[in-house]
Amino acid sequence: MNDASINIVSATQSGEYCIRLVFSDETMQEVDFKPFLLHAIHPDIRAYLEPGRFAEFRVEYGDLIWDDYQLCFPMIDLYHNTITHRSHMNAVA
Repeated sequence: MNDASINIVSATQSGEYCIRLVFSDETMQEVDFKPFLLHAIHPDIRAYLEPGRFAEFRVEYGDLIWDDYQLCFPMIDLYHNTITHRSHMNAVA
């Protein structure tokens, strides 16, 4: 990824919790959100394990979001397909 701004131009559900993302530089990633959702502790995030709710994502202003930004991810993590939970110890450091 270079210094140019990268945005998501399309997002298509490709599996139960998988979304195929196409970025403005034509890079494509198939992101599996299930491990992230399964490891979530907060019930507001775990609520997206309900298939109908998960399927209600959209691309808005180049970002992948659910609801009113209740669930969204850093662009760099989506671009590199590295969405993970960070432990509270890493967040403090």
